[in-house]
Amino acid sequence: MIGPILNSAAIVTGALIGAALAKRIPKRLQEGLPPTFALASIAIGISMIVKEHNLPVVVMSLIFGTAIGELFYFERSVSAGANFIQRKLDRFIPLPRGLTRDEYAKQFTALIVLFGASGLGVIGAMTEGVNGNYQLLLVKAMMDFVTAVIFAIGLGAGIGLTAVVQFAVQLGLFMLAKPIMPLMDDIVFADFSAVGGIIMVAVGLRIAKIMHFSVVNFLPALFLVLPFSYLWRHFFG
Repeated sequence: MIGPILNSAAIVTGALIGAALAKRIPKRLQEGLPPTFALASIAIGISMIVKEHNLPVVVMSLIFGTAIGELFYFERSVSAGANFIQRKLDRFIPLPRGLTRDEYAKQFTALIVLFGASGLGVIGAMTEGVNGNYQLLLVKAMMDFVTAVIFAIGLGAGIGLTAVVQFAVQLGLFMLAKPIMPLMDDIVFADFSAVGGIIMVAVGLRIAKIMHFSVVNFLPALFLVLPFSYLWRHFFG
């Protein structure tokens, strides 16, 4: 289980380095980097969306998955958790000057999705669980390191706590990989990537402060793609 550990270490290290560099980075650079990363997130999301195979499966997964997230208040719970953690750690890791707790919670939840629920992380953890190959997660670790540095400049070292969620998600996928991975054929994976891409676009729009999507509420959609894909093919060919 090398990949999840490397990925978590990369996020924590990047957060610490970014926070340490914050006072040395010009204000204009701090303000310019997050929108640039938001644009990159949108671009990656679009590249994933175009891989879809059955659009109805993608749409149904997103609608029903979001409904589950809304009904069980996933976003609100994660935001409340982010605020609780920050209050407890405020003595050791204070909020950066000018940043409210509400704004911090919004950015924190977006980063949880970005680090913990990306398509690359999901497939990487499952691949290592099946054959021990952690190369995909190594690539993700390098990407997340840079991302953590960028966002820690503005949000502080506290974002390193997202590594806890990321590790828990990847650990669970690692353990479930052998029974699930054989079912992830090319069609399922294409639709899974498309749903993940839509979530990535939503994360990008949220980071850019264009529209505040409750991205955590979208996450159950990823788990509905597999059953919906097989049901669609069974009834409609």
